Amino acid sequence: MMKSRRSVVSGTALGVVALALLAGCASDETASGSPESVSDFGGDITVFAAASLAEPFSELARIYESENPGSQVTFSFAGSSDLAAQLDQGAPADVFASADTENMAKVVDEGLVEGTPADFASNTLTIVTAPGNPRGIVSLADLTREGTLVVTCAPQVPCGSATQKVETEAGIELSPVSEESSVTDVLGKVMAGQADAGLVYVTDAARAGDRVTAVAIDEAAQAVNIYPIAVLSASKQQQTAQGFVDLVTGPRGQEVLAQAGFAAP
Repeated sequence: MMKSRRSVVSGTALGVVALALLAGCASDETASGSPESVSDFGGDITVFAAASLAEPFSELARIYESENPGSQVTFSFAGSSDLAAQLDQGAPADVFASADTENMAKVVDEGLVEGTPADFASNTLTIVTAPGNPRGIVSLADLTREGTLVVTCAPQVPCGSATQKVETEAGIELSPVSEESSVTDVLGKVMAGQADAGLVYVTDAARAGDRVTAVAIDEAAQAVNIYPIAVLSASKQQQTAQGFVDLVTGPRGQEVLAQAGFAAP
């Protein structure tokens, strides 16, 4: 699991004074009934998010924190099924962003979500190989060649479920040497030379740049993963959590996600 924690609060005395003055002004605005005051969106929140969202969500957190002084967004990035299981076991969090609707449905069914989840992005699979594609892989069928070391996501992870769908669509059955719990682990094994090829999201291949070669697969269109996000009912910072969700689903969030290669839901 990847964890990220940042703060925009300065430790200087000047910063403390400025924040104190700002908090005072915000309190006055709250007393006047303004729902958009700075203090309404301050405070720390923890976001459980699919590993494939690490880059764009980190950028969105920087935007959110800079526009809402006193707020801090902490992430737990991992496979969506692992995150859903942690929430079911009582792990504290304010927001959940899944890489598929199935794992979000599990959390909803457990009564852990406040309101209705919002779909905010979609993603598809691609093959990645070592730079230059030394084994000449051009299709899913090529991954079944004898001696080809393939790594995929485990079936319970969204990228693993999508992998099963493209296998069915292509009429093949892969024999991976390893099944990983997150798509970033699949990408890492290919980049480390521990596998000849892997199936990852197009966004992960784009993020890797020239460290891998991406091979598009026609069957990917039949296995589109939709990403939903929701505020969790146990959150003690409901307004701050909703503010981050609104940023993700709003124009700024959609722009950042598109730049990372995500498609609209």
